[in-house]
Amino acid sequence: MPKIIGSTLAEHREHVRSQLFDALSRLMSEAGFDSVSLADIAAAAGVGRTSVYNHFPDKESLLLSFIEHETSKYVADLRASLQDVDDPEQQLRVYVREQIDLKTIYHVTPGPDLRSVVSGSTAARLREHVGQVTDLLAGILRGGIAAGRLPDQDVDAVVPLINSCLSGRTFPDGGPERARAVEATERFVLRAVGMREGALAPS
Repeated sequence: MPKIIGSTLAEHREHVRSQLFDALSRLMSEAGFDSVSLADIAAAAGVGRTSVYNHFPDKESLLLSFIEHETSKYVADLRASLQDVDDPEQQLRVYVREQIDLKTIYHVTPGPDLRSVVSGSTAARLREHVGQVTDLLAGILRGGIAAGRLPDQDVDAVVPLINSCLSGRTFPDGGPERARAVEATERFVLRAVGMREGALAPS
């Protein structure tokens, strides 16, 4: 019988899931999801191969749980960052910065796009989780339009354009170069959605 880690079975289960998530993230960043097996993940996590099946029936189920965990945490952090920000321009700047700082498997996994190497049902579930983030951006844009700070526009068409811009660029790790790149990206996004020029002073 495997050793129980933690004072309860629930704590043990959470600990094992955390180990598996860490191993999945690490292996995907090195080789890509399609190149990693469930046995590889179990070995990297230090979890018995048969024990993995007590938590996840297959690799895609593990991926979905990992994405759900990461997305929920990110959305909660983003909502907290936006909680006391009322100005649409500053809300957009917060969103841009959070997306730039985001280091998820969507951005760093080598190999084919995740949604091209999983089943159709799993790809649909992945889109649902991404939708939690895009809904926040859509809400910011609609709020800006309602407040008269942004021109009326097709929000559903604009949101993926902004996210493609943010996820498709590599930023310096730190220093003045990163600060300049982030500021330039903020200003680009603000102009792209029609924020008037007089409102584009650096934050």
